[in-house]
Amino acid sequence: MRWKRQAWAYGFILPAACAISFSFGYPLIRVIRFSFQSGSVDDLTDVGFQNYAWLWEDPVFALSALNNLKLLISVPIMTALALVIALILNGQIHGWRQYRAIVFFPYILPATAVGLVFSYLLEQSGVLNTLLRSAHLDILAMDWLGSADNVVPTIGGVIVWQQLGFGVVVFAAALLAVPQELIDAARIDGASSWQIQRFILLPYIRRVIEFFMVLQAITVLSSIFAYVFVLTKGGPAKASSIIEYYIFENGFENGAIGVASAAVVILLLFVSVLILIYLQLRRTNAEVDR
Repeated sequence: MRWKRQAWAYGFILPAACAISFSFGYPLIRVIRFSFQSGSVDDLTDVGFQNYAWLWEDPVFALSALNNLKLLISVPIMTALALVIALILNGQIHGWRQYRAIVFFPYILPATAVGLVFSYLLEQSGVLNTLLRSAHLDILAMDWLGSADNVVPTIGGVIVWQQLGFGVVVFAAALLAVPQELIDAARIDGASSWQIQRFILLPYIRRVIEFFMVLQAITVLSSIFAYVFVLTKGGPAKASSIIEYYIFENGFENGAIGVASAAVVILLLFVSVLILIYLQLRRTNAEVDR
């Protein structure tokens, strides 16, 4: 009877599992196959690991991967800022619900629209530099998007600005779930607000923080194409190229299907490593709880 009940449950899951397998599994198999081939889609020839060897020797791909790793620095920055804001809002200051909605608003904006707005704000003669020069702060006015030294940190700043609201809402919701009895008991024992935050609130939402950081790391690695495409198109001189843009450029503009597919496989491996790290963290936490 137990086996029959389980089979009945799996029967309900089967249609969705088949649809997901067809939607994601089949394209994945095709991409892996393309990574070992060269030529157009209609005329592909097997080349073995030649595409991967090309990526290994291509300085543009190396620079793109390095830029993705640099942008990962934005993850702890946005996490720290989101935690600070969430802790402030958790104190239920006057109008905290409105402040939370204001902070969350950039997250629901399309990345393309955000890129267009910031391209006007951050160009050399844009709004930001004009305001800085008007305030006699010419030393702070710089070529945010046209300088190879500034472009990657600038893109990272735009990503932090848009993704910050998501972290604030997630952390604020997690903080609201903290049992009030723990906080009241700590106050009776003489704990200060800082001690309550440090030793009760933050440890209680540690798993949420870990989940958010892994999720944002995956986002930075695989979902920031729109920012780069709209803001810089990989420039200047490929200085802001990322793996996603490298895939787009080779696959759609240059017609190098095999090279682009090999880059997709490598990007998938990077993301898989982050997923495995998160699963290991969950497994470790479950063992600790036992």
